Amino acid sequence: MMEMKDWISFFIGLILTAAGVLPLLSSFGIGPEAFALSFLPAEIFFYIVAVAGFYLMVNSVIEITNSNAIGWLSFLVAVLLLGVGVLQVLHKFNIGPDFFALSFISSTVYYIIFTIEGIFLMIATFAMEL
Repeated sequence: MMEMKDWISFFIGLILTAAGVLPLLSSFGIGPEAFALSFLPAEIFFYIVAVAGFYLMVNSVIEITNSNAIGWLSFLVAVLLLGVGVLQVLHKFNIGPDFFALSFISSTVYYIIFTIEGIFLMIATFAMEL
């Protein structure tokens, strides 16, 4: 039976997927310019990636404890994306070397990351209950 934690995961995943797909479509000229999320400062993306990566990691542990095979893939993706977000947040507070800035990541890559995290969170909605 689907619990509230499952639906919360689904709706957060849906929001993250929309926050990734809509700006990507806008960059290809599909849809209005307002989808680009250019009004948001880039620093907010660091925090969103880190928090969503942690939330995906928690969901992945639940998937793994339910003996679901997709849990390990979700966990790997979550740790990777959590690392990306945490490194950038640490650099923002002047902790660590300049490499932590990950300056090669553009806003388009963040949109792709949002899409990936969102899809895995929506998968976790159902995988946590298997």
